[in-house]
Amino acid sequence: MCSQLNDLVIITEGTTKILVPRDSIKNKVPPKNPAFFNPRAKLSRDLSIVAYSAFLENFEGPKVFLDGLSGLGARGLRVANEIGIEVVVNDLNPSALALSKESAALNSLQNYCTSENEICRFFGSFSKKGHRGAIVDVDPFGSPAKFIDCAIRATVHRGLLSVTATDLQVLHGLFKDSCKKKYHGTPIKTTYSNEIAIRLILGCIGVVAARLDVEATPVFVENNQHYYRIYVRILNRPETRDVIGFIAHCRSCGNRFATTAHVSNCDLCDSRLEHAGPLWIGKLFEKEFVERMQAHLPGFSVDRKCAKILEKCIAEVNMPPYYYTLDEIAEMNKSSPSSLERTIGKLQENGFLSSPTSFNPTGFRTDCRIGRIRELLSG
Repeated sequence: MCSQLNDLVIITEGTTKILVPRDSIKNKVPPKNPAFFNPRAKLSRDLSIVAYSAFLENFEGPKVFLDGLSGLGARGLRVANEIGIEVVVNDLNPSALALSKESAALNSLQNYCTSENEICRFFGSFSKKGHRGAIVDVDPFGSPAKFIDCAIRATVHRGLLSVTATDLQVLHGLFKDSCKKKYHGTPIKTTYSNEIAIRLILGCIGVVAARLDVEATPVFVENNQHYYRIYVRILNRPETRDVIGFIAHCRSCGNRFATTAHVSNCDLCDSRLEHAGPLWIGKLFEKEFVERMQAHLPGFSVDRKCAKILEKCIAEVNMPPYYYTLDEIAEMNKSSPSSLERTIGKLQENGFLSSPTSFNPTGFRTDCRIGRIRELLSG
């Protein structure tokens, strides 16, 4: 239900009241004026609340949430109201901040502060020892790449950095040169381009972190048709792991694999391989972290989809860094798509690891090679 106030409405997400422009609810594309609000990102904000709560369970030190590009403050308002820690939100739009303050008053929040500043100046004021944030968030229009450096500097040792990207065309390979400039890696168009995109973002974060003698480890990632969202734990120690590499893909036979070096030809059909990267080839999910998220779910009013997403995340924790789709295999075999349950069951029955994936409702992960996959699903 919504209470109308002239051209504004009060909506409720979780247990938090948020004052938003009425056109943001009515229009297919939310306007940027007087302040941007995307109602379709509610699931993302739901998952953020659960992720932040799970993170704070074992965090020692001042619990402060910093939002560098807050808009009208939806995420920060929910953190302040539903988790109860100190929140500081920043934006250059005074109209957005004014709405943010009114929303804070609606929820009687005393732990919510606002800042009107350029994002890196804002994060710079929290980049000294004793002032850094336990949780730092960057949620821009487009690419987060130019904000990663200052965001890492504002994140305390063992803190959590969450980053959103909405420049999906760039990350999916429509503008490869732009992607290489922003993320230090090249994408390729595949049925699993969303995973490649997330790994490119993580690769960029890893490169920036390494330059700062910092280690950034993903604990949870979320993908949506409109945005990608990544959560990494920041540790003030040099990166020593070999987790940056490439995804090699064969257009001829569908073969794919992760590698730390360029491989010219496919070992199955000898065709020329394409490479996505450099990008992150390590794990995307920390099992213990996602399990804590599951444990925290009952404490919040969130979309029921959250539970299903987390269940899939746990299932795919130790799987290869790419996936296949039912339609892709069916097209190769010139047959009708099999069911996901039957596909995974068939692979497991024949001694292979297999799981669904949170990246695609018809996607599955497996350590089985493409030729054998096609054989097993041909009947």
